[in-house]
Amino acid sequence: MSNKYNIIDELPGSGDISVKRALNAINRREFIKSSALIGCALACPFPFTGQVYAGSPFPEEFQKYIREARYYEKLPHKKIRCTLCPRECVIDERERGYCGVRENREGIYYTLVHSRPCTFHADPIEKKPLFHYYPGTIAFSIATAGCNVHCKFCQNWEISQVRPEEIRSIYMPPAKTVELAKQYRCHSIAYTYSEPTIFYEYMYDAAVAGNEQDVKSVVITAGYISKDPLIELCQVVDAIKVDLKAYSEKYYQELVNGELKPVLDSLIAMRKVGMWTEIVYLVVPTLNDSDEELTDLCRWINNNLGRDVPVHFTRFHPQYLIKNLPPTPLKTLERAKEIGDAEGLHYVYIGNVPGHPAENTYCPKCNEVVVRRTGFIVHEVNIKNGRCKKCSTEIAGKWGI
Repeated sequence: MSNKYNIIDELPGSGDISVKRALNAINRREFIKSSALIGCALACPFPFTGQVYAGSPFPEEFQKYIREARYYEKLPHKKIRCTLCPRECVIDERERGYCGVRENREGIYYTLVHSRPCTFHADPIEKKPLFHYYPGTIAFSIATAGCNVHCKFCQNWEISQVRPEEIRSIYMPPAKTVELAKQYRCHSIAYTYSEPTIFYEYMYDAAVAGNEQDVKSVVITAGYISKDPLIELCQVVDAIKVDLKAYSEKYYQELVNGELKPVLDSLIAMRKVGMWTEIVYLVVPTLNDSDEELTDLCRWINNNLGRDVPVHFTRFHPQYLIKNLPPTPLKTLERAKEIGDAEGLHYVYIGNVPGHPAENTYCPKCNEVVVRRTGFIVHEVNIKNGRCKKCSTEIAGKWGI
């Protein structure tokens, strides 16, 4: 299970590439001091009093978090239609959308979470996971409250399934976000943990600010976003990892409260504009792990995205609303990898099984290990100028460091 509240320099293996960079990047005492204002969102949230600010003026102390939303349409009678995600919520005046972080005031739609992260941390990029994106680097990871889906297996439900006034947050405008990323020598800012789509304006502005100072941005998302905002976002971020929950509309309806097709459309749109994209598929026993579904998924990826898109088949652990199922058996994950390999995908991984050989990246031609990993630790990178050092085959990804 992901634990975003631990300081990265507690990881073992300090002689390895990832941890060396993390230890050089972060002075533990300084990081804890800078984090003191926010603390752990799980351990010390503000008590919820039942007070929701729809129906009264925005409190003065929250004004700094409020911006007009970028994607919505005005409708008669001061209603609006949100066009940020496929839900397209129609929202009455003084009401909020499904995500709980956007509010209609007098026919103007506002985000309530600009510059309002409820957690931030420095993570190895491998934790996202992004395996073909500057291995061994560190990402300054941030999230706000809220989400536009409701996964019954969510590992971060304490922040994704609450409204912003229900949880402690800190004021961190884009310039400060970039400053902190540079202070801790992070190569990138990662928008993660909850769902970055719902804090789109903050993410976009932080990515622009980062680009001005050579700090990249990566997005960790469910991909449930409308095409226009997605294409605009792709102009300012460097990589996107999509959590593809299943290859079944029924699964999306019953366990995610979303839709599959818009996510597939997002993946196609990302590839068309040249966005570096990786896919994570959480394999949930009995629910999305059949040979037929896995075969159809891998075939769709090969036919629509290409065989060079990395696919991570990840072990499920019981949590949140699904506690009656066991962790994914290793043999199920290995079968999923075998199916992906058989369908011609070049980079198929097994996730949440530290030490498994399928954590490594192999050259698709000579089968030599080009990136050797254990969990979040990178031991060696045998890639030069984007190519396998042994046979010079191009290895898809971004390897500039």
